Amino acid sequence: MFKKILIANRGEIAMRVIRTCKEMGIKTVAVHSKADEESLHVRFADESVCIGPAPSSESYLKISNIIAAAEITNADAIHPGYGFLSENAKFSKICSEHKIKFIGPSPEMIEKMGDKATAVSTMNLAKVPTIPGSGGAVDSEEEAIKISNKIGFPVMIKASAGGGGKGMRAVWNKSEFSKNWNSAKQEAAAAFGNDDMYIEKLIVEPRHIEIQIIADQFGNVSHLSERDCSIQRRHQKLTEETPSPFMTSKLRERMGKAAIKAAKFINYEGVGTVEFLVDNKRNFYFMEMNTRIQVEHPITEQVIDYDLIKEQIKVAAGIKISGNDYYPKLHSIECRINAEDPQNDFRPCPGKITNLHLPGGHGVRVDTHVYSGYTISPNYDSMIAKVITTDRNRDEAINKMRRALDEFIIEGIETTVPFHRKLMDDPNYIKGIYTTKFMEDYKS
Repeated sequence: MFKKILIANRGEIAMRVIRTCKEMGIKTVAVHSKADEESLHVRFADESVCIGPAPSSESYLKISNIIAAAEITNADAIHPGYGFLSENAKFSKICSEHKIKFIGPSPEMIEKMGDKATAVSTMNLAKVPTIPGSGGAVDSEEEAIKISNKIGFPVMIKASAGGGGKGMRAVWNKSEFSKNWNSAKQEAAAAFGNDDMYIEKLIVEPRHIEIQIIADQFGNVSHLSERDCSIQRRHQKLTEETPSPFMTSKLRERMGKAAIKAAKFINYEGVGTVEFLVDNKRNFYFMEMNTRIQVEHPITEQVIDYDLIKEQIKVAAGIKISGNDYYPKLHSIECRINAEDPQNDFRPCPGKITNLHLPGGHGVRVDTHVYSGYTISPNYDSMIAKVITTDRNRDEAINKMRRALDEFIIEGIETTVPFHRKLMDDPNYIKGIYTTKFMEDYKS
């Protein structure tokens, strides 16, 4: 087992990893930017190293500084969390070259699944259901239009290196293709330094359902059931739940087997998520694979009593998993609390928290890194907390979430707490009737 792990991240995920490491008797190193000197992950780690100024490009994305921090503290492993360098094949490779274990998949696995066009091509070979489309990156606008005509409009233009909804455009007919193609390429180049694009058939009003998997170096793969992430705004997830109210036992079995097939085909190692779009007839199509821990992992942990971070560390240390699949015994909902103003188009709202009271009680979990007096920096993602409620069934989990959000007091900044509280009373949400288009008609 590792003696010391450096967490190459910040915020609530850094705190999440530190807590599990402490329970496992593993020393921790927090890295931080100048802006995060007063962050909780710095306070609670055994050691801390400043790796640069506030901009992430000069700190949390600066590979040389992170490797140097690991070497001077004698860390024998690095946990990348999510975002930042978590799916960076170059970072994984450099860790290996410096004999530091990257707690995640190999560079080869990240390259196969990190580029979305390559991932779709790989899944076609694995015979995992995929959305009709180009099957990989396309070389020109002319070729893209030809493919779109063949599969039929509407189509989705997608960035091969995309994520978070960037470089994505829905195109409903040929006349609007060119302007969307050009704007998507420009956005992808600015966001990822890569403007390769691919084409997919647009699945109208689907569910976004993902399957959590874990795999070891001995070829064992387990699926840990699904999470429904359909409530999104501009492709950014707002709330998640498990089990999905749209799921059936038969569909769960089929999707679980497909996710395992995908992982085995690439000899995957570690935790990961295979994401699918599911149409109204319960046909499912591979969308992408996230080769890291997900923001929404706590709801899976709650319904199957399973510490995903602990198992991820154990797999990285060469420990074999059981190979058993896991099925939800309870119902869990997660609301992402962002420092944003829902009344002002969800505009980010950095600033100082002047007063904070977090909810508690049976079945309520809050993952956060903020406290009263903490200043939220404008340099990073606006998510400041996750409220997770768990109960015997969906109705009770919703009731518990209402109560928890009523208890969540935060002053000094605007947050999405009122938005989520209103969502919990929405008739369609209560009935479980929602798709990825839910927010287009929702009045917050």
